[in-house]
Amino acid sequence: MIIGSHVSMSGPDFVLGSVEEALGYGANALMLYTGAPQNTRRKPTTELKIPEAKARMAEAGLPMEHLIVHAPYIINPANSVKEEVMDLARTFLIEETRRTAEIGASYMVLHPGSFTTTDLATGIQTAAAQFNAIADDLAPGVTICLETMAGKGSEIGYQLEQLAELLSKVTHPEQFGICLDTCHMNDAGYDVTDFDAVLDAIDHTLGLSRLKVIHLNDSKNPRGARKDRHENIGFGTIGFEALHAVAVNERTAMIPKILETPWVAGHAPYGIEIEQLRTGSFSRDLLTELGHD
Repeated sequence: MIIGSHVSMSGPDFVLGSVEEALGYGANALMLYTGAPQNTRRKPTTELKIPEAKARMAEAGLPMEHLIVHAPYIINPANSVKEEVMDLARTFLIEETRRTAEIGASYMVLHPGSFTTTDLATGIQTAAAQFNAIADDLAPGVTICLETMAGKGSEIGYQLEQLAELLSKVTHPEQFGICLDTCHMNDAGYDVTDFDAVLDAIDHTLGLSRLKVIHLNDSKNPRGARKDRHENIGFGTIGFEALHAVAVNERTAMIPKILETPWVAGHAPYGIEIEQLRTGSFSRDLLTELGHD
């Protein structure tokens, strides 16, 4: 099972510290931001202890394909209302793909964006136009994985057909993949408890080969709520059995699964959740002891 979690990336050890944190959870995959997701402040990659991180991953037997980068939330490719937001989406997306390449990662997860005060069709068209405008400037070797969204507010990409339409409009579709988020899919109305049916739908609309990353999260919401609130594995409306079935599905065996579940009373739950998913044995008591309701 290729499974890990979101980890921090901060000084003094930066990416090396991220790798050590993931290994401390018993993970063989990890996801990080290259800086704070809410702003554009970034340290030079020469200061991020990348060679040391790569050496530690090699020592632990973790391929670089198991290190996933998540683009910051401030990148909104679907916004056509504010020119400064459009400019930032283009320039910072270019920069983030280059930083991803310098770190040595192959996949960068990106939210497709929100159309704000326009409409869904305009948002999809805008995102495609933004991607096309910078296609030649993106770092080679980095696949941008558009995340399946919950449909909160004016988000685009909460239906597979929307992502397929977006990708049909880009001039270099080979630069793009898909990141499936189980909480988002549930909240958007998909039945994650029948994961093979979800995979069939992806294969039909997008091609299963585009699926590069899975965010494995439970949901606080009923199916179709379009709210996007993650819950710890087994404590939400999707449930442990269904999420374990996602984790062990043979069709996605080679795809990294990344946990983004909430911390519990100031403690990361990932070591417990990873172990339970690996063994297929769930106990509420372990997270309850940490302080989960």
